Amino acid sequence: MSDPSRGNDSEVFGGAARASQYIEEETISTPPRAVPTEPAMVELPAGLAAAGPEPVPEVVHVPPVSAALAGDELGTGAARATPDSASVLFGGAAGTIPVEDPAKATMGFRGTLARMGFPVGPGPEEVETRRRDAARAAAETTVRQATWTRAVSILVNNPKGGTGKTPTSLLLGGVLASIRGGSTAIMEVSDDPGALGYRAEGNPSLGLGELVRDISQITTAGRLHGYTAPQTSFADVIGSTGRRERLTGDAVVAVSAVIDEFYGIRVMDSGNVTTSAAFQAAVSVSDVLVIPVMNAGDSVLEAIQLLEELRAAGGQPKRLADNAIAVRLTDGRPENAAVSAEVERLLFDAGVASLHEIPYDAHIAERQQITLAKLTPATRDAFVAVAAAVVTSLKSTVSTAH
Repeated sequence: MSDPSRGNDSEVFGGAARASQYIEEETISTPPRAVPTEPAMVELPAGLAAAGPEPVPEVVHVPPVSAALAGDELGTGAARATPDSASVLFGGAAGTIPVEDPAKATMGFRGTLARMGFPVGPGPEEVETRRRDAARAAAETTVRQATWTRAVSILVNNPKGGTGKTPTSLLLGGVLASIRGGSTAIMEVSDDPGALGYRAEGNPSLGLGELVRDISQITTAGRLHGYTAPQTSFADVIGSTGRRERLTGDAVVAVSAVIDEFYGIRVMDSGNVTTSAAFQAAVSVSDVLVIPVMNAGDSVLEAIQLLEELRAAGGQPKRLADNAIAVRLTDGRPENAAVSAEVERLLFDAGVASLHEIPYDAHIAERQQITLAKLTPATRDAFVAVAAAVVTSLKSTVSTAH
C-alpha cells in the first residue's frame, strides 16, 4: 500500500515508506461539620490561600465535553439537589440531598480545615481530580444514554501490523459494554486467524470458524452465545479458537447480520490486507472507523493511505474516512517529540475527526489476555473518551428514523 510519492511528507520519517511493508507483532465524602458562629482566629499555614489556584491549562486534541452533560455547569462533579419527592422513594424524610460547595476543599489538610469552618478552597491536586471526574462522568453519560433504532458497528483498522488494533478493539468494546451493561460483541474479521481470541479473556471451545460453519442454525441468542468468550467487561468476543478456513466477504456479512439480531453494538477487529474480500465486506457493514496508530512514520503513512483509498471508493467507504477517529497508543519504547508532533499534524491534515491519546499501560504491553479492570485509571479514562467520541459520531451518522 505504500506510495513512493509520500516520501516527502516529512523529513522526520526518513525511510518510513520502506518500512511500511514490515509487519510486527500486535502489540463517600465526610459530611461537613456545623460552622461555628464565631470561629477562633487561627493563622493559616504559609501558602494556604482562601481559594485554590486556577487549574493548569493543558493541550486537548478533541473538543471538550460539555460539563452540562454531567449535570454540572461548573464542571465540579458536585451532586445536585434532588426534588423533595425523590428522597421518600428511599425511605427518607422529604427534603433535598445537600450539595457540596465547589468553593471549599474536601481533600487532605485543606479539606480538614474547610470542615472546621475555615474558608479554604481546593488545592491544585483536588482541582485536577474534580476536572477529571467531571470529564469522565460526562463521557460515560454520553455513552450510556445513546440509542439507535438498529444495531451499530465499529471497524478498527490500520493496514500496518503492530499498531494495536486488537487491544483497541477489546478495550473499546469492553468500555462500551461495561458502561451500557453489555449488548456488545467484538468480532474478528481478519482473513486468517488473528490475535483476538488469544488476547481476550477465557478459552472457549467454539469461535468464529465454527460460527461461520453453523451460521444457518443460529436462531436464538442462547445458541449464538455458545460461540462467544464472555468478558468481565460484559462484552462477548467472537474470535478464532484455532485454524479455520480463510474468511470470505459473504461470511463477514452473514455473521454480522446474525450478531446484529442479538447485540446492539458490534466492534470488528480487522486484519492488514485492505484489498481482501473480508475487509471490503467489513467496510460495507460499518458505521464508524477507528484507526490505531503509533508514533512511527510507517504507522501513520499506512493510516493516511487507508483514508485516501476509502475516500476514492466513494459512498459508504468515503463516509467512514470522513468521520474517522484516530487513537494513538504507546508501547513503552523511546519516542521522539518531533515524530510525535508530525504524526499529529499529518493525521489532522488527512482529515481525521479527532485524535485521542492512550497512555502507556503495562497490562496492554504484556501481550497476554486483556482485562479491563486491570488498566490504570488514566488508560481507562482515555478509552472512555474514545468511546464517547465514537458514540457521538454514531449519533450523527446513523439515522434514528424508522
